[in-house]
Amino acid sequence: MTRVFQGPGRPFGADITLPGDKSLSHRALVLAAMSSETSRISGLGPGLDVASTRSAIEALGAEVTSSGGTVTVLGGPGHWHPPGTLDCGNSGTTIRLLSGALAAAPFTSTLIGDASLSRRPMLRLVEPLAALGAVIRTSAAGTAPIVVEGQRLVGAAVSLGLPSAQVRTAVALAALQADGATTITSPPGFRDHTERWLAELGLGHWVDATTFQVIPNGVPAIDLAIPGDPSSAAFVWAAAALVPGSEVTTRGVSLNPGRIGFLHILEGMGAGVDIRPTGDALGDPIGDVTVRQRPLSGMRVEGRHSAAAIDELPLVAILAAAADGETVVADAAELRVKESDRVLGVVRLVTALGGDAEERFDGFVVRGRPLTAGVVDADGDHRLAMTAAVAASGGGRVEVVGFDATSVSWPGFDTVLEGLWSS
Repeated sequence: MTRVFQGPGRPFGADITLPGDKSLSHRALVLAAMSSETSRISGLGPGLDVASTRSAIEALGAEVTSSGGTVTVLGGPGHWHPPGTLDCGNSGTTIRLLSGALAAAPFTSTLIGDASLSRRPMLRLVEPLAALGAVIRTSAAGTAPIVVEGQRLVGAAVSLGLPSAQVRTAVALAALQADGATTITSPPGFRDHTERWLAELGLGHWVDATTFQVIPNGVPAIDLAIPGDPSSAAFVWAAAALVPGSEVTTRGVSLNPGRIGFLHILEGMGAGVDIRPTGDALGDPIGDVTVRQRPLSGMRVEGRHSAAAIDELPLVAILAAAADGETVVADAAELRVKESDRVLGVVRLVTALGGDAEERFDGFVVRGRPLTAGVVDADGDHRLAMTAAVAASGGGRVEVVGFDATSVSWPGFDTVLEGLWSS
């Protein structure tokens, strides 16, 4: 589907409640399916990726019902049955988390995905899970399909080479079913949602800043209201930061330190950012965020800043085009193996709209030059599609080819963005 966007070219302001956080929705559903008690989850993310996780746990035998925005889940691995083939759609989180959750199941499972997911790296799961005794096989290319042969697992010390929250979570889900405790260590920069939840549930604790110990003791019921998704909020934050005089407030958003790297980048570039904590959900902080437009300057984004904003780095590119000077994004090679090669996609997006950008092996460089109008091919990538739409905020006409990719994370994003512009 092709969708045309043209912003108002004038100041706007709004107060917005965002869809439920996608990362947390996946985790909540899988943990609930692992509990033998009844869990209640409200505010699940609305996209197709979360729907893939729900469908997968239902295929395993979890009973899932919906009523008035609340989903009730009754599961328990003891009641799971062989699912045959589990289709994870476009969702990398679904396939990686389930690889861990199924590692101790008394049957063999095969996990597949769509063409995009089938190109993404899965070999990174094999060695960490094997440390617990799991038997995991990928294709010869290290991609899906993933075959998980359920085994008796034994706790171990697991060290990861990448700060991957998805791999850490996969190991933790397997470790919850192992004999004995497991420690999980990785470089810093990961999102620690899972660790915070397990600590709150009495299923583990921090050993140090990068090492968490999982203590299996049966997963209790989950009773949780999912906060707003900061990765979705980033698109409306960026829109406000691009248009002089504009301001947007987002309510009840996850403020996990590993999820708000984009806000720190906005501050570093000169935007006005106000963060107000209001509470927590299973030990994970929640709050309200206001972003105001201010003159932007280029900056260097690297290391932990890149890791904490990996999904939002395409937005950094369009902010950089509106900034004075040069912006360099480095240490972001992970962008190459997302739903598309986002390094290449970002550079094509910026140049298609009249900007000045170049590709680097682990990121990109954008030099300040206002974006105008043009045609952008999203290459099936939801974040590139939404980034291109946001680029129209200043008033240029942007035609987005493949905008329907946004359905995997935020159906109705176009309506929200255009409503923001009209406020």
